[in-house]
Amino acid sequence: MVSGVFLRVVFLLFMLSGLVLKAQDSLTTATAEKGDGILSLLRKQGINPYEAYDDFIAMNLVNLRDSVHLYEGRNYLIPPVKLDTVAIVDSIQRKSTEIKKIESKAYPIFGEKHATVLSKSEKLKGAVYYLVSGHGGPDPGAMANYAGTSIAEDEYAYDITLRLAKELLSHGAIVYVIIRDNNDGIRDERILKIDHDEVAYGNKTVPLNHLARLKQRVDIVNELHQKNRGKFQRLIVTHVDSRSKGQNIDVFFYHHKNSKNGKKLAESIHKTFRKKYKKYQPNRTYTGTFGDRTGLYLVKNTHPAMAYIEIGNIRNKKDQKRILVPDNRQALAKWISEGVILDFESGEIGRIR
Repeated sequence: MVSGVFLRVVFLLFMLSGLVLKAQDSLTTATAEKGDGILSLLRKQGINPYEAYDDFIAMNLVNLRDSVHLYEGRNYLIPPVKLDTVAIVDSIQRKSTEIKKIESKAYPIFGEKHATVLSKSEKLKGAVYYLVSGHGGPDPGAMANYAGTSIAEDEYAYDITLRLAKELLSHGAIVYVIIRDNNDGIRDERILKIDHDEVAYGNKTVPLNHLARLKQRVDIVNELHQKNRGKFQRLIVTHVDSRSKGQNIDVFFYHHKNSKNGKKLAESIHKTFRKKYKKYQPNRTYTGTFGDRTGLYLVKNTHPAMAYIEIGNIRNKKDQKRILVPDNRQALAKWISEGVILDFESGEIGRIR
């Protein structure tokens, strides 16, 4: 005898499948060409890829490799463009109609292709974020070889940081990019050209001496923190680790051991990553953790509550894929931003760091 619960489940599945098929019939599809990623495929359809990224993955999950990569020659569903609408009244016919409206602002630091930031929400309104990408200037950071070409930590940490800055801005945050390259912007290439022209906030030359470089960043952040006293403020530092080639690592998050708000920020981002891995890579165990690393100079000496993020091992082939593929860098930035929003919406703990 078939139970009533089982019949209800079958009925619901049948109804849902019908709805999905009906929805798919009215959606646009596009064929992935050689070299296409999610970003480029959406861009070819005239859609802002950062707006539609999550919807695209949700709609095409069963048709993606490793939950984020396209198969050449396959057709993919394209999400409908989401636009804010406002009602207007026609002065002659007195009929209520709708017009499409999106608020946007241009930021040259993101480069010509990515300069426009579309407003998604005001979830982070009033919040101030300081973003520091590791190394830069005379120090490229960890180095590795990919396809016969040298790749450097600072270029990839910077690209992820810019993508994160754009995400935070789209939700109404005030963002300070502390280490910046005025001619690189967000880049959609796998191999990012190495240069040494990065400067610190205020167009300051990045010192050659290691300790002087770190102190410069600490001083800039602490001065801005004082300037923005009384506001919700957080610091996010992004690095790419360097270990033995055989060591594949997940994304790790660190904080100051005495900072309750720093711990909450790191934990919020970590929680978001665990959730995303469970959803998009269900057959893979996520081993990244969060914990205190008070011995690190930036963690120890900066005043805002902060999260220090290690993206992966630049020398490991699997981890290289995480940072080399532009879609992956975008996903990292998006997931970090969602963790940041989770932290902000849950409020501060007292007045400690």
